[in-house]
Amino acid sequence: MLKIGHTARFLQHAPWRWTFAPLEPILHASPWRLRLLGLTAMLGQPLFGWIWSSWLVQPYENPWLRGLMSVLAGLLLLPAMSRDLSNPKTRLLVTLVMWVEIPFFFSWMYLCNSGSAAWLATVCAMIAFYYHLTDWRIATAGIFSGVLLAWALFVWLMPDQLYWNAVDAMVILFSWSCALLLGLSSANLRRDQLVHTLATMGIMAHELRTPLSTAALIGDAVQMEVQRLPAHPRAAKLDQLSQRLHALVRTMNHQIDTQIANARLLQLPRYTEEVCAATLVNDVTSSYPYASIRQKECVSVVIHENFNFCASSSQFSQVLGNLIKNALHSLTAADSPCHPGALRIEVDCVQARGRIVVSDDGLGIDPALLPYIFKPFFSSNRSTGHGLGLAFCQQVVRSAGGIIKVKSNYGAGAAFTIILPIGPC
Repeated sequence: MLKIGHTARFLQHAPWRWTFAPLEPILHASPWRLRLLGLTAMLGQPLFGWIWSSWLVQPYENPWLRGLMSVLAGLLLLPAMSRDLSNPKTRLLVTLVMWVEIPFFFSWMYLCNSGSAAWLATVCAMIAFYYHLTDWRIATAGIFSGVLLAWALFVWLMPDQLYWNAVDAMVILFSWSCALLLGLSSANLRRDQLVHTLATMGIMAHELRTPLSTAALIGDAVQMEVQRLPAHPRAAKLDQLSQRLHALVRTMNHQIDTQIANARLLQLPRYTEEVCAATLVNDVTSSYPYASIRQKECVSVVIHENFNFCASSSQFSQVLGNLIKNALHSLTAADSPCHPGALRIEVDCVQARGRIVVSDDGLGIDPALLPYIFKPFFSSNRSTGHGLGLAFCQQVVRSAGGIIKVKSNYGAGAAFTIILPIGPC
């Protein structure tokens, strides 16, 4: 109950924390949404270039600049762009393309057209659209940097044509403030929904401790009865049953610990310590509650080169536990024999960075699902998963200054790679 009280008090002060949650460069990211954005911009640039130059003629239009913007938007249609939307390079490139296409280009055209009514309305619509596409912090920084760069280039190239209108400035400022408030509201709503759901899951996980404690007491009572009557003909069977009951309780407690850790996904403490990778891996694999001896024997640990990193050992133990659990589930789903080495954990150093690789010979992951597996509440198996384990793993790894990535083909296993900076705290 004390932890539940802490959670409730945390929620009372949650809004400001969720406002400063991790950046989301692509809101509601999906391959079709990215392709639709690219297609719209690629076709819209020449279309509106024709409208403003031949039909509703504006003072300034540049077909070469329109063509360049159309080609730039076409980058969003490339398969490599939508293959892995969680890739930092992809997210950065999409952010840059949107910044050039929206705040910079529209500000430039507004200045070149001396603030015509058409371009004033277009700029106001652009501001609202930009906040709909990306995180409000990225949109705010993009608006200011795009406007300043466009203004600086305009002053440099065409200083005699600089346009300023106080009424236009107030209209644009009003449009921007409304878009900013809507962006903040949308971000807080998403985070409020997430934190309340996670807190509920954490409370439910805590409540499961009570029946498990009762089951453990029953197991203790059976063992005490066996010790009192060791010569009883069913003593060996009862002892075996009590051991199985205790093993089940340990397994369930481990799962509850996992759910509680996952429920703290967005409120991870930021304490750190020096962690030895080899010791961490060996401790986790030896203490993991395997369902059978066969499962334990299929795990192979290989230490190529040990390293130390700065993080929370308890959180990283949970990360490895999540990855081992997923790998074992994949092996079971593939209905493949758990031969030694079917689940491999390797520790080494590559290019002055530490690396922990957890790979398996299981069912693998559908390539179409790879862009989503680190998203909260996404699960490829809705009957057994809530979709928080890998989101938790990514959050913990990022808090240590590292990255986690996956390589998989459906039916050919999966390999999760954690890359970390090496060094003492």
